[in-house]
Amino acid sequence: MELQQLRYVVEVAETLSFTRAAERCFVTQSALSHQIASLERELGRRLFARSSRHVRLTESGEAFVAHARRALRSADQAKEDAAAVDGVVEGTLRIGVIPTVTAIDLPAVLVAYRGAYPLVRVELQVGNSDVLARRLRNDELDIALLGLREGVDPEGVESRVLSRDPLVAVFPRGHELADAESIALDDVAGMTFADFPTATSGRAQSDGAFAAAGLTRDVAFEADSATLILGLVEAGLAVTLLAPGTVDRSGFDVVTVEVRGGPVRLEYLAWDAAAPRNVARAFIAVTEVAHSA
Repeated sequence: MELQQLRYVVEVAETLSFTRAAERCFVTQSALSHQIASLERELGRRLFARSSRHVRLTESGEAFVAHARRALRSADQAKEDAAAVDGVVEGTLRIGVIPTVTAIDLPAVLVAYRGAYPLVRVELQVGNSDVLARRLRNDELDIALLGLREGVDPEGVESRVLSRDPLVAVFPRGHELADAESIALDDVAGMTFADFPTATSGRAQSDGAFAAAGLTRDVAFEADSATLILGLVEAGLAVTLLAPGTVDRSGFDVVTVEVRGGPVRLEYLAWDAAAPRNVARAFIAVTEVAHSA
């Protein structure tokens, strides 16, 4: 059993595709398939169930992948710790980012990070906070930038608050409330909304506030992209509640209005609670410097 075989198995488990896994590992599909087949023969059991259209983990595969991830992390950490003795930070930093992050200028932070640690390779993943937090707990990420509603802290990870932003109401130009200095939730409860999908952390921010106020609303449009949501608002199809920074950076021709007693979003920098890798500790330090500047 070789570490490279473990890497191949983990990549196939994450992509559920031998083709995509081979691309990510920079090998041919036939070479990757051969190595996994060799490992399965050594183990005496199938790790993947394959068909012409689908790939899925078997029960044995699910058990194996969990240990494979830990073994790969230990091997990577051993290499990084050996380099750290000489003051060198190297390896791959895996960062998960919500698409609406505004608390830090992520490109600028990465420029500073790569300038200080040029031997580190950075992998970025974009997703909603629930998925990213789970991937962080499962050791599939080293760092996550999350957005959660007030009163809900990231679970099972270390974190620090980067920003606290009351959401603003977003209206199309010419809307009846566009000129208001501020509004209450019941002023918009009867309007048509665009929002993030049900049961996501982005949606929970507004849902929790309306529920706490004893109000209901009509979310006629659901989208996992703030860009699409703002496009629907600009077109006059809906209103929404978003973090002000998200709207300011979007470039859409919309109007924002303060919401009295409205929802609040906190952005977090989160990392492994037990043993953050050297590449993660270095990123945390760079982020803290940038955030305090």
